[in-house]
Amino acid sequence: MKIYTKTGDTGTTALYGGTRVPKHHLRIEAYGTIDELNSHIGLIRDQDIDKQSIQTLVKIQNELFTLGAMLATPPEKEVLKSGKERLNIPKINAASVLFLEDQIDALNLELPEMTHFVLPGGHQTVSFCHIARCVCRRAERLATALNDTEAIHPEILIYLNRLSDYLFVLARKLTKYLAVEETLWVPEKK
Repeated sequence: MKIYTKTGDTGTTALYGGTRVPKHHLRIEAYGTIDELNSHIGLIRDQDIDKQSIQTLVKIQNELFTLGAMLATPPEKEVLKSGKERLNIPKINAASVLFLEDQIDALNLELPEMTHFVLPGGHQTVSFCHIARCVCRRAERLATALNDTEAIHPEILIYLNRLSDYLFVLARKLTKYLAVEETLWVPEKK
């Protein structure tokens, strides 16, 4: 497989199914941000963290590839003329969301109750989690904007919302795992 095709040299790219769009198209922005998020999650996974978190992050990275493929397929190209699905892979679905919810619930059992907002930081690994969470929120904003113009699978929006929650809870868990202190946001009184 050749890495460069030269087909994007004029500022367009092909969606799954062949439709060409500008590289700044909202659909491209959405799945491009998913790709960026996946890279940030890889950075977290490469840190000195526990095996269970690594396994969960690998599963999430695989699901983000699926989610990106779903976003790269415009609704009018999802079904081939033969009636078969163009994207013949398991999709992000309710079970994908439930997996994240189960992970969040399990992590929360290990953590002290939150009484204040938490400032990002305390350890480089924790900061990587917060950066990934912010990128996930941006991906979610782009996906909702895309959904306003071209309907996308509702599970995508739910998954991204849950994933940002998971990344926040993972940051808290890793704060504890790495034995650093959470910095609480306590606004000064006037």
